[in-house]
Amino acid sequence: GWKGYTQPDGVPKAYQAKKDSGNENESDQEVKANQPVKVIRKLREEDLRLEPLCDELVTYFSERMISAKTLRRNNVSQRKRNNKIVIAFTYRRDKVLVGCKYREVSKKFSQEANTEKILYGLDDIKQARDIIIVEGEIDKLSMEEAGYCNCVSVPDGAPAQVSNKLPDKDHDKKYSYLWNCKEYLDPASRIILATDADPPGQALAEELARRLGKERCWRVKWPKKNETEFCKDANEVLMFLGPRALKEVIEGAELYPIRGLFNFKDFFPEIDSYYLGIHGDELGIPTGWKCMDGLYKVVPGELTIVTGVPNSGKSEWIDALLCNINNQCGWKFVLCSMENKVRDHARKLLEKHIKKPFFDARYGGSVERMSKDEFEEGKEWLNESFHLIRCEDDCLPSIDWVLNLAKAAVLRHGVRGLVIDPYNELDHQRPPNQTETEYVSQILTKIKRFAQHHSCHVWFVAHPRQLHNWTGAPPNMYDISGSAHFINKCDNGIVIHRNRDPDAGPVDVVQVCMKKVRNKVIGQIGDAFLTYDRITGEYKEADEAIVAKVVKQQIRQKSTSYQR
Repeated sequence: GWKGYTQPDGVPKAYQAKKDSGNENESDQEVKANQPVKVIRKLREEDLRLEPLCDELVTYFSERMISAKTLRRNNVSQRKRNNKIVIAFTYRRDKVLVGCKYREVSKKFSQEANTEKILYGLDDIKQARDIIIVEGEIDKLSMEEAGYCNCVSVPDGAPAQVSNKLPDKDHDKKYSYLWNCKEYLDPASRIILATDADPPGQALAEELARRLGKERCWRVKWPKKNETEFCKDANEVLMFLGPRALKEVIEGAELYPIRGLFNFKDFFPEIDSYYLGIHGDELGIPTGWKCMDGLYKVVPGELTIVTGVPNSGKSEWIDALLCNINNQCGWKFVLCSMENKVRDHARKLLEKHIKKPFFDARYGGSVERMSKDEFEEGKEWLNESFHLIRCEDDCLPSIDWVLNLAKAAVLRHGVRGLVIDPYNELDHQRPPNQTETEYVSQILTKIKRFAQHHSCHVWFVAHPRQLHNWTGAPPNMYDISGSAHFINKCDNGIVIHRNRDPDAGPVDVVQVCMKKVRNKVIGQIGDAFLTYDRITGEYKEADEAIVAKVVKQQIRQKSTSYQR
């Protein structure tokens, strides 16, 4: 029961004959649509009054290296329009005229209104496995001069930038020509995008690739036309460098980049730098203790998990390590140490740096306290070398909150290391359907991605669960409370263990157990022994006699444990 009429502007008015239940008479009621319905015009050859190209226009194309043969094969014509002779590019499907686009020599464009949008040269890609898409009709003709007839051009210009959202088919008006030519494009296994080199041209390439499928798209790199400038499009290559050069451009097309999918070639500069040792940290940063350097070195972008029973000196050892690295390499660090008051943490770091006690107190014995000048110099060093992440609210900080601030520290201050101490001081709220194991895996993945992306080493302190029937031996990485993922996902796993038995040797002996080293270049599994100076907080290498005594006692403890 629909009826209507079409106005001269081509926008239809639709009416519906509607019967009223209480009235036998019909009344016409206008149907309001969200958008006007577009009427597709059917063009006829005779209506356009196209003519063969005049000598002047043939010469114009010749100057652009387009032959008369190519012009005839592509039905390039002319027409008198608005008292001017313009070039007419006819758009055809199965040799039937669908649309026509006009170009003045001055590069002004127009086209027949309300025609179906299709690709220029569509018949040339029927059943083609390889397709080239360019940004203009003259570029399509240029490709033919280089021997490529399997080329089409988009009918409209390029966008200023890539759109934020990809619309669905029904609302994708600007790129309707892709949907209208879908049956021609679907058989292609390789689509070479040879759009212009300017930003709009690159935006067009991205829009096309998003719709055609990046997995089958390739892109070209336009060569230099002189010492300072690059060719902008296919026709410039043809004009300045010739058909052979244009053919080489197509032959040298590269896979269109897909986010997250790479070739090793993409990383060759980084691999070259690694091989040549350009950055200087390829073999790791020494710890400052020779007995440790064979087992563990610090590499940017890695995650080290540090554990140990309470009061073993995990945080103290990390502080000493940071001071050593800062002294050797000048690294800066950001500290998220939630168990330390700021003033106490400052005292510990200053004592390690200045090698004198902070206070004139009993723990310092007869060693002279750091002077006022040393204290002021130490404060400057402290401020330049370390930055703090502190949660001033009553709530616990989340791992995302910590990593966001650490990212700011990397970008603003150039820090190379992050310490999160300890795990159990973070906010661990998780969805009801997520297990603790899944949660731990998730946060460790976030930390590793942060470390790799920002080339920042992360030390993450995690306490072991309550140990029943503990014999005094060092715990294992699998003893960490929460999940085995702590050892599974880290790059390096370290257990800090302090001797508590006077019969086994001095109680100031600290055993650093390397339980996991993913990168064989920087270390291996094994133990190192240090002595802790209670006055200054320094760690020094233990002599061989002390080490032998501690190891002997540990063997005895293991033997007793097995007998039980």
